[in-house]
Amino acid sequence: MAKNLLIVESPAKAKTIEKILGKDFTVKSSYGHIRDLEKDEMGIDVNNNYLPRYKVPDDKQRVVSELKQLSKKHDEVWLATDEDREGEAISWHLCEVLGLNPAETKRIVFHEITKPAIRAAVNNPRTVDMNLVNAQQARRVVDRIVGFELSPVLWRKMSMGSSLSAGRVQSVAVRLIAEREREINAFTSTSNFKIEAAFAANDIAGRNVTFKAEGTRQPDAANAEKFLKSCIGAKYTVKDIQVKPARKSPAAPFTTSTLQQEASRKLGYGVSKTMLLAQKLYESGYITYMRTDSVNLSDTAIQAAKAQITAMYGDKYAQTRRYKNKNENAQEAHEAIRPTYMENTSVPEDELRRLYDLIWKRTMASQMADAELEKTIAKIDVSSNKAELTAQGEVLKFDGFLKVYMEDRDDDDVNDEEAEGVLPPLTVGQQPELKEMKAVERFTRPAPRYTEASLVKKLEELGIGRPSTYAPTISTILKRGYVEKRDKEGVKRDFQVLVLVNDQLSKSIQQENTGAEKSKLFPTDLGLVVTDFLSQYFNDVMDYGFTARIEEEFDEIAGGKKQWTKMVDGFYKPFKKDIDNTLENAERVKGEREIGTDPASGKKVVARIGRFGPMIQIGDANDEEKPRFAKLRPTQSIETITYDEAMELFKLPLTLGEYEGKEVSVNAGRFGPYVKWGEDFISLPRGEDPLDVELNRAIALITEKQTADAPIATYDGKPVTKGKGRFGPFIKWDNLFINIPRAYNFDKLTQKDCEDLIEKKLEKESNRYIQQWPDEKISIENGRWGPFIRFGKKMLKIGRKADNEKYTADDLSAINIDEIKKMIEQQVPDAFVKKAAKKSAAPKKAATKKAATKKSAKKK
Repeated sequence: MAKNLLIVESPAKAKTIEKILGKDFTVKSSYGHIRDLEKDEMGIDVNNNYLPRYKVPDDKQRVVSELKQLSKKHDEVWLATDEDREGEAISWHLCEVLGLNPAETKRIVFHEITKPAIRAAVNNPRTVDMNLVNAQQARRVVDRIVGFELSPVLWRKMSMGSSLSAGRVQSVAVRLIAEREREINAFTSTSNFKIEAAFAANDIAGRNVTFKAEGTRQPDAANAEKFLKSCIGAKYTVKDIQVKPARKSPAAPFTTSTLQQEASRKLGYGVSKTMLLAQKLYESGYITYMRTDSVNLSDTAIQAAKAQITAMYGDKYAQTRRYKNKNENAQEAHEAIRPTYMENTSVPEDELRRLYDLIWKRTMASQMADAELEKTIAKIDVSSNKAELTAQGEVLKFDGFLKVYMEDRDDDDVNDEEAEGVLPPLTVGQQPELKEMKAVERFTRPAPRYTEASLVKKLEELGIGRPSTYAPTISTILKRGYVEKRDKEGVKRDFQVLVLVNDQLSKSIQQENTGAEKSKLFPTDLGLVVTDFLSQYFNDVMDYGFTARIEEEFDEIAGGKKQWTKMVDGFYKPFKKDIDNTLENAERVKGEREIGTDPASGKKVVARIGRFGPMIQIGDANDEEKPRFAKLRPTQSIETITYDEAMELFKLPLTLGEYEGKEVSVNAGRFGPYVKWGEDFISLPRGEDPLDVELNRAIALITEKQTADAPIATYDGKPVTKGKGRFGPFIKWDNLFINIPRAYNFDKLTQKDCEDLIEKKLEKESNRYIQQWPDEKISIENGRWGPFIRFGKKMLKIGRKADNEKYTADDLSAINIDEIKKMIEQQVPDAFVKKAAKKSAAPKKAATKKAATKKSAKKK
């Protein structure tokens, strides 16, 4: 057996490193973190210097047990977890669990999985850096405190139940998206008129070509018309020509955030997908470590890039460059993300190739020469009104780094008017021929909604979060339903065009599609309401500057400049005061907006958040007649829905007609819109609006459902149907649902297959129950790990006998219901007094004395 045990985070990395190190090392994986904070009481002793209480989760028990056994069998244990703070913390947790001394255990780090890098790391081990561990602990403790203390406040003060959560970085990210949305909603577009003239002149080859020149924009249609009229009969003369050299320089190599941004813009990848693919590239040895905020390249990488560029493109394309971070706190990783071997221009795996190509090109371009341009600006006089038109063009003289790569830009940075063509050769005094002059109405636009990439860019600009936090933050806010990623369809908009041709002026109204957006982040109504509540009562937590300062304090802990428990204490005490004050004094959040009155009933119409999402309510819960409710469509919002749009929703349920003697209607329910045919319900496909469904479309959905539900076999004279559900494909027989194992071809199930599946299920069911009491919703069942009690939907343990012995199967088949109820009550106190309590509580609804007292008190 090898003398040394080396522990890494990922199994893929373990295989690669074991090949490099050879027989002296056994390389095993911890599969990420092996311990986490306990769930009870936050897992933090706030009265004992914020001492964290860690435990090994159930799903990591086997891994830890294996590592313990292996550590005893090897002479020495080495730790080679990732080189960031999370990796350092994992190494420390391994020391704690395996009984190793962190001050003596060999800890190695490397930025790339190559033989030289691994060997160099083994030859230069260090010990666990407790400053980095404490920085990670501080982040984990602060985030746990925020999540565990804030979330219950939301549960108490909002009516959406216990599905709500808050987080130090996630809540700030939602605030950014919410503020951008409100900025867009409040934006009022204004227009002006762009003046553009098309001239004809000869190019170098003597061909007659067209080039464009622009004039001063006009504020409105009247001024635009006045300007065009003033150009009637004018002569156009080239007054001045300037030719200026220009250069473009390449962007720095990738950091985590710039890779996420560029992969989104160029490849359409979400942040999580980018990081997943980058992790695979790193573990396969193709790229250096992918969680970094450094733009630096090592001397070895720079020399390798120069050699590759020279070999592929020639000496004149190579230019050594060294990049420095603007952020002084750039930490942890020592290099930018780059290919491990520059000569590998691509990788064989299809799913990894596009991202690798992007990283390779960006790295190569960063070490290449500037692109050289020649920019020409021509000024053209208008004789009739002394106005001046400007024509611009540029010529690429040397492509330099553009031969390999050009960085894309976000919507915020793109200007529609920036594109420049090539001008024909012009001379001062030349009089080009005017072909036409246009005044085109153009509208101002609000700032675009965030993409995943532009949100990461903004968080980084504000100093919020670090490379390892961006992907999980975005995943969390999407999963929690505070934000959704979707497309937005454009709307038609009229714009005016005035054209001067041959001294004749014409006007027209044209149409354009505007406002279309793809894969943008939209705040949900829930996200907006939660953001408003947190901003009102927890201003510090939601403040961008405060959140950034917390990140700086983590950096100070990592640098050994600050004690982590003091930092946490400085955060927790004022935060806890806000928590207590809010619980005591804050009103419950209604999250509603009154938008009008129902003409039929005279009751108010309110847009509000309900337990199952945003909705419109007509009437009040205290009215004799129950309120009416309608669910908002996915693209509608409580903040922006109009009264007319709200009342339109109450057209549902809508009767469409009849099919095969049964009524067909369409409606929207708790689980989405559906077609109802007699007593059958057919869900509408995602994105389909129930108000747009006509009878023919409803019939098509019904027939599709009939085809899908048609029996594929019979058993014991009863039909067998098949379908696909939440847990995969199944067949249904006599109200029994049977999952289809992979060994069967679901698309081609035979009569024999169905018989086998049903018989196996019946045999299993016959052995399932030891005893049943259906009226009490209690049963004793055989489970995978032995017998258990099923009480309603709960699965409970079976206790022991008076002599502390376990019950046998024979004992359980004879046990009476009273004994089982005692076992249930030990695990679910008051399990059998709830119904009685509810009945005794029922008369409270009729008690109006308290309400009357309140009213009279107000009158006083």
